[in-house]
Amino acid sequence: MQSNQRRVGGRAPVTLDTVVPWGRSFDEYVRMFDLTEADLQSRILDCAAGPASFSAEMCRRGRSVVACDPIYRFSATDISRRIDETSETILRKTAETHERFVWTDMRSPDHMGKLRMAAMRQFLEDLPAGIATGRYQVCELPSLPFRDQEFDLALCSHFLFTYSDILMLDFHLASIREMCRVAREARIFPLLPSFGQAYSPHVQPVLDRLRAESYHREIRRVPYEFQKGGNEMLRISRFKS
Repeated sequence: MQSNQRRVGGRAPVTLDTVVPWGRSFDEYVRMFDLTEADLQSRILDCAAGPASFSAEMCRRGRSVVACDPIYRFSATDISRRIDETSETILRKTAETHERFVWTDMRSPDHMGKLRMAAMRQFLEDLPAGIATGRYQVCELPSLPFRDQEFDLALCSHFLFTYSDILMLDFHLASIREMCRVAREARIFPLLPSFGQAYSPHVQPVLDRLRAESYHREIRRVPYEFQKGGNEMLRISRFKS
């Protein structure tokens, strides 16, 4: 779960009481999206990034990621308060569905909580400076305020496909087309709905429609699995003319 702006069509305004902030780290991003050293040196856009620490950690490495999410209209203090309000619920639900996860790198729900809270603290510390320099942008799929091909990679973690019950097929298609407009390649992880262990029902229709529209699409296994079965990403790009 990232910032939980889950509303049909993605159009209702975001308020903090509808957000469940949950962020992942640089190391998780590298494995979720199978990012190479060359990838990390490219122009990256992180869509629906929520309170992930990827942009903050990349900045410390002398690199830059633009992260976009409507949650960034709120202050670090307000986001931190909401994290405190919702984190116990996430941890409790994860513990109740313990068998649906792979407990290797993260040894237990408590250990997972510590790692995720550390990532979110890095995000919160970085947010004011990142807003000032434009590394965090208040915007959201499926309409982004960036130029055509402004980025090399557009990433989307735990948003598309994850919330398939309320984000419909047309929303997924519009979002993917927009990611491919602003970036040379889009990568989406995972392909499972939240707490599920089989592909989202949108995956095959998305693949079929993108094929009909002459997009290159590939499902690739990645060196990351926490949600059981969640070890694949979707890569999409336009065919070269």
